[in-house]
Amino acid sequence: MGRLLASTTLAFIALSAPAFAADEECGNITVAEMNWASAGLAAWVDKIILEEGYGCEVGLVAGDTMPTFASMNEKAEPDMAPELWVNAVKEPLDKAVEEGRIVIASQILSDGGVEGIWVPTWLAEEHNIRTLKDALEHPELFPGAEDSSKGAWFGCPSGWACQAINRNQFVGSGAEEKGFELVDSGSAAALDGSIARAANRNEGWLGYYWAPTAILGQYDMTKLDLEAEFDRERWDTCMVIPDCADPQVTEWPVSDVYTAVTKEFADKAGVAMDYVKTRAWTNDTVNTMLAWMVENQASNEDAAYEFLEQHEDIWTTWVPADVADKVRAAL
Repeated sequence: MGRLLASTTLAFIALSAPAFAADEECGNITVAEMNWASAGLAAWVDKIILEEGYGCEVGLVAGDTMPTFASMNEKAEPDMAPELWVNAVKEPLDKAVEEGRIVIASQILSDGGVEGIWVPTWLAEEHNIRTLKDALEHPELFPGAEDSSKGAWFGCPSGWACQAINRNQFVGSGAEEKGFELVDSGSAAALDGSIARAANRNEGWLGYYWAPTAILGQYDMTKLDLEAEFDRERWDTCMVIPDCADPQVTEWPVSDVYTAVTKEFADKAGVAMDYVKTRAWTNDTVNTMLAWMVENQASNEDAAYEFLEQHEDIWTTWVPADVADKVRAAL
């Protein structure tokens, strides 16, 4: 995560109110239903609004970041990827945009994908912990290390790109000298489990996590201020490299999360493109919906209907009043 697109090669389509009446021809649209929950939810929200509000015919196709991007870039299909994380395809996406094959329609995640070091909000408030330095002064508040005399800093699972970053943040902060142990969580499920276990025991927890995610919708967590700006050169030459010789604490970059469409779709889609240019939501909204999905064992489709029913204040700002009326009637 965490690669920003070069500003020279990306320009957003200007956001504007839909310029077409809802009853104009929309046509057939193919949308990638990516294999993670937030993107799957977005695909279903788009499908319902475009079909019920605009009269489109929307087909969902299974997707993942690299194969979906490659197919859009080389074959101009599917028409749209609602949630494309830029870091995984930065250079080829830059080129595809510059050469006119792909269009960035909108920033679907308005506050971007977020990574950082988190603690439970109740603990942050009770002990006045706002920064990483504050937390490192209190190893006794963060159990979970193999050595019970030390505090636990839960890092990324083995094999993840963020494992090296967390190791370097740990070393750069002097956490070991302050009485902490870096804990390899082993898997995403184990990392989630460590947060849930701490919450159930009313214990402190310190470690890496990211948003949007169900866990941050289920548990109230506070992202710590690292008191360090993002430094691109340091990031690329040290923080992402295992065993960097001289790591220093560095803020994570915000990951751009875009809706990408093919040039063909942008040129012909009319009302559908107007909608896509306007549609965006925040991490808090997505976290809440992902938590609801977990708690209710809900599908992407279930969650899309729940979102449309419970968050009318959000989605009605994306569409004209007549479209909103049609979607409401369908619900």
